Amino acid sequence: MSVTELAARPDASPYERLAALGIVLPAAPAPIANFATHVAEGKLLFLSGQGPSEADGRLHKGKVGTDVSVEDAYAHARLTGINLIAVMEAALGDLRRVRRIVKLLGMVNAAPDFADHPAVINGCSDLMWAVFGEKGAHARSAVGFGSLPNQITVEIEAIVAFD
Repeated sequence: MSVTELAARPDASPYERLAALGIVLPAAPAPIANFATHVAEGKLLFLSGQGPSEADGRLHKGKVGTDVSVEDAYAHARLTGINLIAVMEAALGDLRRVRRIVKLLGMVNAAPDFADHPAVINGCSDLMWAVFGEKGAHARSAVGFGSLPNQITVEIEAIVAFD
């Protein structure tokens, strides 16, 4: 079944959607400092910022608008979204427990005159819609920073409601 067909099925599970997208979740990335990857408070799951880390640990680095294109940074934001979903699964044990992606905060390591932050963070937002359907509809901020840890291109954090 195609992603488009799954999108028309509100009962499609996140796992069916991931499979249709050809995505195999990596292990949840470990924190890079002294903090937790997630904290649950009530029925909200707060996910610490994740970056564009490949399963082998390789990081995508650079300044968007100078040495990284919007298209490449979009792909990095999508990869960051995959890492966020891996943390969700590790935290909840089952992605079917996700009731809604409530909020994303997307940070872009951007050149001073870069102005297309939303187009970059769309990589993660589009993924959340594709994987969670209507439950992936979220509030969002997309902002630019002068630098990010390890000079990664993007960092994204999330708030997720769950059952």
